[in-house]
Amino acid sequence: MNGEWLPLEALIWLFPVAFVIHDLEEIITVEKWVASHANTVRSKLPERLADRVLKQFEMTTAQFAVAVLVVFLFVGSSAYLAYQSTSGGPLGTIRPFLVCNLLFFIHLFTHVAQSFYFRSVTPGAVTSVLVVLPYSLLLFRSLFDNRFVDWQMLFECLPFIVLALPVVLFAQWTGKKLA
Repeated sequence: MNGEWLPLEALIWLFPVAFVIHDLEEIITVEKWVASHANTVRSKLPERLADRVLKQFEMTTAQFAVAVLVVFLFVGSSAYLAYQSTSGGPLGTIRPFLVCNLLFFIHLFTHVAQSFYFRSVTPGAVTSVLVVLPYSLLLFRSLFDNRFVDWQMLFECLPFIVLALPVVLFAQWTGKKLA
């Protein structure tokens, strides 16, 4: 445990919890925010980009919740594989968990940047700062301290973040079709 106040295994299982807290904020706020800020998005972004952004988030709360559930399946699976890795289980691998958490960490900055750019608290911004940032800092420190991750592995995992795009697009498609 290296003098940590929270064991690595606990931090691994807190990932799905942090994800749910963050995405609940988005689920609760995205539909209303898009409806009330569509004109701001159109005035601040080039027309084609604004149309794409607004179309991407043209979802009801229920549709967005289904999309989040699809992504949650990947988040939960990555946590299970990471836990298996820390406990010597047969399915253990830390890399999918690392990729998911790198994306989660980078994603927080998009929420903050969007809030500054649109001069509005965007969906997910509050929990990005209050939940995702502290969780990510604790997790990465613990992963490094426990020697589950080193800088080489971290940089090797970065390119795999692009694999999240088809997952997110599939999740949004699923949400629109099922809800």
